[in-house]
Formats: sequence, structure tokens, C-alpha cells
Amino acid sequence: MANLFPAQARVSPSFAEPEIIITYAQPSGAWSLLESGAPRVKLGSEDLYVYINSIDLRTETSTSQAAGNFLPSSTLVGSYSSTATYLIRTRSIWDHHDMAAAGQYGVSLPAAQELAGRQGVYQQMRSMLLYGFNPANNEGLLNAPNATQVTLPPDTATGATRLTTYDNGEMTLFLLGEINTLIAAMFQTGMKNRISICAPQRVILALQRQNIIQVTSYQRPGAGTATTAQAIEQISQEFGNTVEWNVDDTLINKGAGGTSDMVIITIPEIEEPTMATYNTGAFNSMMPNMKAVNIMYTDMAAPMKIPTPIPEGITEVLELRCSSGWNLRGQGLLLISMPY
Repeated sequence: MANLFPAQARVSPSFAEPEIIITYAQPSGAWSLLESGAPRVKLGSEDLYVYINSIDLRTETSTSQAAGNFLPSSTLVGSYSSTATYLIRTRSIWDHHDMAAAGQYGVSLPAAQELAGRQGVYQQMRSMLLYGFNPANNEGLLNAPNATQVTLPPDTATGATRLTTYDNGEMTLFLLGEINTLIAAMFQTGMKNRISICAPQRVILALQRQNIIQVTSYQRPGAGTATTAQAIEQISQEFGNTVEWNVDDTLINKGAGGTSDMVIITIPEIEEPTMATYNTGAFNSMMPNMKAVNIMYTDMAAPMKIPTPIPEGITEVLELRCSSGWNLRGQGLLLISMPY
């Protein structure tokens, strides 16, 4: 909460550069894992839980040449899921002396404190999205109980198990196969889905800029010219899918055993698969229909700012209520432990 702007001694004449060197933090791409790329702003400021209803069905029919008298029927089973919400708050305090000292550095102290507070709130939200506030309650995408968890298998060329030594062509085929598993598990073949991949920078950069697919005795897609990421993106686009590459360095060493990086692959929202006639998925059109695979709730699009005068100064509170990351369809979330 401190505002530390020590006095300066300068040589005169001199030139003072008006631009400031800022300590940068990584903008997280984890939000792309959510439906529509952002949390749903639907909570009330005092809502402590979120509940979602679900319906499962089993239909039986009778088939014979003659009309039967005892006919089976459909069985509909309702259930609901829930997750807790949490209030994130942070405070900043300053007076006119702090503002004057910050002014000597060319800093608007109220603006700087507000931006610093927002960054803290958003970083806490990112942590709740990925890891949850109470992991024991299956909060956070990495704690989703029904998500598919995979460890990178050794390649067949040399038996390598690390990204930096893995056969690049086999890495391409492995990731394409895992994406196919997601698509098939949610019956999305032929749909124009958005596929989101989130991993540490070192993993994404290696896949995008370093891992050029080797030329072998048989032709691989992109061999000699394309990287693993380019081949995955091009092949997916040819079949109507969009692949997004996003980074978050908190995923370093978050894989199995704490010694491998976590790579998250998901289809954040599903499309309704339909047929023109005789639709064997007719119940898919039941409304209202939740299309989200991963979701998070907030009460506001940005933290509420609450400034309050205090003796000799100002206190400003930023607050926002949100849920942890919530995976609703486990078959649409893949967690890969990938040693770097």
C-alpha cells in the first residue's frame, strides 16, 4: 500500500525524459479458454453460489409389425451443479504529499494506483480461472474432475519425452490426434469450432517458431517448411476450425509431478450438430441450451471503484465478485502434461 517516491538529486543543466520505464506483467491468454473469450457478467453483487440445471435422457421405442399395447417411453432425469463465488477486493490510500512526490516522477498517482489495483484483481481472477480458489471443490479448469488428462508419450523415432527433443512431425500428429479426440467426444465433426490452446510461452514459441517439421522418407504435412503450429493451424482451417495459441507462464511446471508444463486444449463452446431430416440428435434443439464448455461468472465487467475521503487523504477500494473457472463438459477439455 506504500507510495515510495524518494527525493532526487540531479545535475543542471540536464534533460528529463518524460516517458517512464514500467515493470511489465504478462497479459494472460487464459481467458480464451472461456466461452466467448470472457467471463459471463450475470452475478448479483451478493450472490454466493451459481447453479446450473442439466437434463439427461434415455428413450426406448417399440418396434413390431403389429401395434403393441404396452409401449416404452422416454426417461428424463434432471440434476444440477453449483459453484461458489468469491469477492475480490484491494485498497489504495494516498494524500496530497504522496501525489506531489509521485508528480516529481511524472506519475499520476490516482491513475497508477487504480491500474495497479485492477492488475491485482485480474491476476487473482486468472488464478481462480485456472486453479480455483478451493481446489478441493474441483474449482478451476486444472481441477475439473471429468477433464481428459494425458502425459506426452515417448516418440517412436528416439523415445524422446521432452518438447525440445521430440520429433516435430510426431508432435504435430500427436496434437492433431488429441484435437480429434475432443471433436469426436462432443460430436462436433463438421462443425466450425474455435479450438483454444493455452500453454507457457516457451511451449507456444517452440511450437510456432522453432519446431520445423523434418523431411523424412515419406512426405509429412509441412515437412521442411512449416513448424508444428503452422501445420496444425493450416490443417484445422481446411476443415473449418479456428486454432488460437495463447500464453500463460503460470502453467510452467503445473503438469504431472510438478516437473512438466501444462498444455490446455479446449473447444470453449460447442455448436449444435443437426441433420436436415431424421435427426438422431433431435433433442439437441431443446431450449434454452447451454453452449459453453468452460465458464466463469462475474458481477461486473470491470472492478467497481469506491473512492472515500479520509482525514488528510483518499482511500479507494476496487472490488469484483466472481466464480472460479468451471468446466461444464469434461469431454471438451484436455490437459496435457508436457515436459519441456
